[in-house]
Amino acid sequence: MQTVSDILRFKKTESLCSVQPQATVFEALQVMAEKNIGAVLVLDCGKLVGIFSERDYARKVVLKDRSSKTTQVQELMTSKFFWVLPSDSLEKCMLVMSEKHIRHLPVLEQDELRGIISIGDVVNAVISRQKKTIHDMENYICGSYGADINT
Repeated sequence: MQTVSDILRFKKTESLCSVQPQATVFEALQVMAEKNIGAVLVLDCGKLVGIFSERDYARKVVLKDRSSKTTQVQELMTSKFFWVLPSDSLEKCMLVMSEKHIRHLPVLEQDELRGIISIGDVVNAVISRQKKTIHDMENYICGSYGADINT
C-alpha cells in the first residue's frame, strides 16, 4: 500500500511554496506562476493557517471584481482546510479530494507541516504503481511460460 510519505520522498519539502497572510493576492499569484503550481500554503510564524489556490482567485477575486494588487491573501484563503498524515494511504487521499472537491492536501504530523500533495501527485503515483504491477505480471507470465516450454 502506497502512502503519502511515498509521494513526499520524491518531492523537495525544503522548497515548499508559501506566503504570509498579509501578502497580496498578486504576490501569491506570482509565486504560483514562478513555481508552476496551483496553490500556495499560507504560513503565519511558521504555522499553517490556510491555503490559497487558483480556484480561490477565480471565484473570490475575478468573479467578485476585486483587485489582486490590494486584496490580502488572508481575506480569501481557505482557512478550514483538510489535511492528511504521512502514513495515510493514497486511496484515502483520493477519497478526501473527490468528496471535498479539492486538489491540494497539506501533510501534517503532530501539528508540524511536512509537505503538500496535489491530485496530480496522487494520480501519478497510482499510475506508476499500476505500470509496475503490469510490468511485474508480464515478467511473471513470460518467465513462467518460458520455463514451461523448456521442461
